[in-house]
Formats: sequence, C-alpha cells, structure tokens
Amino acid sequence: MKKKCELCKNPAKLFCESDQASLCWECDAKVHTANFIVTKHHRFLLCHICQSLTPWHGTGPKFVPTISLCNHCVSVSNHNNDHRDDEDDDDQDEDTEDEDDFDDEENQVVPWKSTPPPPVSSSSSNSATSTTNY
Repeated sequence: MKKKCELCKNPAKLFCESDQASLCWECDAKVHTANFIVTKHHRFLLCHICQSLTPWHGTGPKFVPTISLCNHCVSVSNHNNDHRDDEDDDDQDEDTEDEDDFDDEENQVVPWKSTPPPPVSSSSSNSATSTTNY
C-alpha cells in the first residue's frame, strides 16, 4: 500500500525525520517554509517504486520535485536490465553508434587558453640603486 501524505492524503513523496511525517511536495513546501527553524528539518525522499526511505536527504524551505529510488529497487532494476541487455545486445550496438555521432556534435571540448603569468619582478626600496631620473 502506498504511503499517503499526513495532511492531504495525496501520495507521499518524502519523509520529515523531525516531524515523523510523510508528506507530498505541496504540503512539505507549506510546512517547511513557515519559519527558519523548520527549514532545517532533515527530509528523505521516498522511493518512487516501494516508498521506502532513499539515501537522498536534504534540508531547506522547498524541495524540487524529484524521483529517487532506494538501493534495493536500484539493484533489482540493474539486475533486470542486465538480463534485458543480454537479449538486446545486437540492437543496442547499432543505436549507440548513431547516438555517439549526435553527442559529438553537441559536446565539443574547448581547450582553455593558458598563458603563464608574467614573472614577478623584485623591487628594491633603496633609492640609491634606482636608475630612474626625474
């Protein structure tokens, strides 16, 4: 069963450790913009698939809506993708070549122009050694 927001009963997206409450994005923003103290509450994103706590956490007045996965769902997804990749290996090689050409056009490496700084000249405060005439 999906977790519901404690305030509005919409699907919960994060968990506030300090309030011990699961909240949706809208209610989290309302609660955690109330004052500077509640902006410091640690909140954890809930997994998009199973709604358990994810490693991602933060503080602040408002979180940007984000999708996160827990470690378990990531490993299950990776395991499933490994099996799927084995079946689709031939098709993916052709697709990758086409995508690489496009990426190369979009992402060009531009070298930084690097000029060494001018040498530091030593100056003497002794006016007897100065060669400047006024």
